[in-house]
Amino acid sequence: PAATIGGTLACGFSGPRRPYAGSARDMVLGMRILNGQGEILRFGGQVMKNVAGYDVSRLMVGALGTLGVLLEVSLKVLPRPDSTVTLVWPMDPVTAVQRMNDWAGQPLPLSATAYDGEHLYIRLSGTGSAVRAAQTRLGGERLPDAEAAAFWVALREQRNDFFQGDAPLWRLAVAPATPPLPLGDQTLIEWGGGQRWLRGALDATALRQLAAEHGGHATLFRGGNRRGEVFHPLAPPLLAIQQRLKAAFDPRGILNSGRLYATL
Repeated sequence: PAATIGGTLACGFSGPRRPYAGSARDMVLGMRILNGQGEILRFGGQVMKNVAGYDVSRLMVGALGTLGVLLEVSLKVLPRPDSTVTLVWPMDPVTAVQRMNDWAGQPLPLSATAYDGEHLYIRLSGTGSAVRAAQTRLGGERLPDAEAAAFWVALREQRNDFFQGDAPLWRLAVAPATPPLPLGDQTLIEWGGGQRWLRGALDATALRQLAAEHGGHATLFRGGNRRGEVFHPLAPPLLAIQQRLKAAFDPRGILNSGRLYATL
């Protein structure tokens, strides 16, 4: 309840709608920041048609305040859909991943997908006629509207049972078509298969290697050993770019130094 727009953007958080409507970064039009030298800088604008140049404002999304303090942001907003329906099926993990990917390639008004290990949840959003046609085509059991709304909010805010407890929480970003990974039973799949949440004391090196093999990366999102690196190691060229960005915006290293990586 105490979340802020600035905190959401600094952390780069996107909800269940992300694969179908874009990420938090995609909604940023412009930004005013305070850099590590005490300078107030403005990037981007307040309208969709913007000036050309480096899109520095979006660079701040997910930087965790390491490049600047966010003072003001301009965001693109979209109207709420006319109609929203959530459908659910009991399903095994392999079939669930296949269904999410098959449906993503079809002209369906998808706005969220999730698999909790036993059930596949699909949210449809759009015009009433489009949602009704998709519902008839897909079948499944419709969740009552209040229950469906509560489900997606709990997933976005990590309030459901899966996210409770003290076990380390890992976040894997992989290619959506990646089959279920052999990582135990405590897995939750979102974003059409592209985001996998894992609970447990897993080996960081092995987990990150597995994620890399499937075109992705692994982050120790919460809990576990916070003294080491929590983000997936960067390739040397990418790390060099990050270090140069840090030096340009915060040459004295006073803004959350070490928050992303020990050398940043």
